[in-house]
This record gives sequence, structure tokens and C-alpha cells, in this order.
Amino acid sequence: MPAAHRPGLRVNAGITIPESELSWRFSRSSGPGGQGVNTADSRAELVWDAAGSAVLSPLQRERLLERLSGRLVDGVLTIAASEHRAQLRNRDAARARLAAIVAEALRPPSPSRRPTTAGRGAKERRLKAKKQRTDVKRLRRPPHD
Repeated sequence: MPAAHRPGLRVNAGITIPESELSWRFSRSSGPGGQGVNTADSRAELVWDAAGSAVLSPLQRERLLERLSGRLVDGVLTIAASEHRAQLRNRDAARARLAAIVAEALRPPSPSRRPTTAGRGAKERRLKAKKQRTDVKRLRRPPHD
């Protein structure tokens, strides 16, 4: 893809990864394709150096490296796509997957849960139910002389 048509990979409203930071590798894909699967390099690998990226702030870089630590190799994120028969569709799939993974990793953490206690009505209902259950079991006992 020429860079004029795609100025970069838009991750969210504030972050667009420039095409200069993305690199591609192509190889033969396994799976459907018939005779063409042995000749066409339709598998696409998108490589992005997250640790050395200029578009991330230090806070974003730290959060991204921490959350994607299992997927990164020396700070480099690699996305492989081979689910389609056409290389162009695999390229689009890899770009979409990279954008989704980075957007999810950069999402701020959800606020921690505030501990709460049961309300007065809930306590009364619970105690009333316990009392009813006690009465039912008391009625099942044999008479006490």
C-alpha cells in the first residue's frame, strides 16, 4: 500500500501509528487456496516496535509494555494474519487486529470497586427469611413432652 493512501494506522482518537513505524513480512500461508497456496505469499505479518515508538507518551508506553508483556519480543509486537486467501485482505486483517490490541492495552484501568454494606431493608428481609426457615424446621420436630 502506498503511504499516500494510508497516512498511518489509527488506533484511537489520540493515537495514529505512522506507516514508517510499521513493517511487513510475507510468507506462504497454510490453509485453503488450492494450487495457489504453494505459490502465493498470502500470509501477512505486521511488525511494530512498541518500545521505540515515537507516538506514545511515557505513560502510554509503560502501560502498553506492561499489558502486552506476554506478546512482545524485545519490545516488538508481531501480528500474523493468514485467514484469507488474498494477501490484501490479510494485510487489512493484521492492521485491524493491531489497532484493536493496542487500543485495548492503552485503555485506562477501570476504577476500583468501592466496598459497600447491605442496606437496612436487605438485612431485615434476610433475618425474616431465616426466622421463617427456623419455624418450618421447628414444626417438623417430634413433639417434646
